[in-house]
Amino acid sequence: MSDKSLEKLRALLKSYGERTGAGAGAGAGAATGTGAGDRAGDVKPVQDENERRRRACGERLQKMVRPVLDRVVDELKNAGHEAAIEDQSATAGAYPSVELAFTPRSPGGTALTSVLTFRCDPRRGIAVARDIKPSPAKGRVVTTSSDRIGTMKVEAISVDWVETKTLSFVEAVLKVN
Repeated sequence: MSDKSLEKLRALLKSYGERTGAGAGAGAGAATGTGAGDRAGDVKPVQDENERRRRACGERLQKMVRPVLDRVVDELKNAGHEAAIEDQSATAGAYPSVELAFTPRSPGGTALTSVLTFRCDPRRGIAVARDIKPSPAKGRVVTTSSDRIGTMKVEAISVDWVETKTLSFVEAVLKVN
C-alpha cells in the first residue's frame, strides 16, 4: 500500500475518532479464512480453459488485493476498530473472492459489520461490491443491499485501483456511522 493511501486511511480514521469521540480501544476479532482445494479427474478442454481463468483470477486476488487488505486491516485494528479478511481465492468449484469485513468502533457499541468484496466475475473480470450498514443508533433503517463499485479486467488490476476502492469503502462506512 502506498504511503499516500496509508496517510489518507489514517486521516479518515483520526477524523472519525474525533467526530464520534470514541476512545482508541484495542481492536478485537480477526477471522482469516483460507479455503483450499483442487479438482481431480478428466476435464473437457473448455472446462480446462475456464479452470485456468478461475485460477489466474484467484492468483491475482492473492497477489494484488490481499496485501492491500492486510495493510488496511492492520491500520483499522490499530485505530481500535474490528476488521477481518475472508479469503476464498483458492476455493475449488467456486469463483474466487476476497472480502474485508469492517465494524467501526462506536461510542454506543451498536455498529454493524460492513463488507467489501473483490470477486471474480467470469464475464467481466474482478468485480468489487460493498455492503455498507449504518449504525442502528443513527435511526436509519438497516438494509442488506450491496452495490457494485467497479469492475476491472483481471490483467488490468493494480494496487492503486485496489487502494482506491478500499479507501472509498472505509470512508463511506465511517461516514454513515
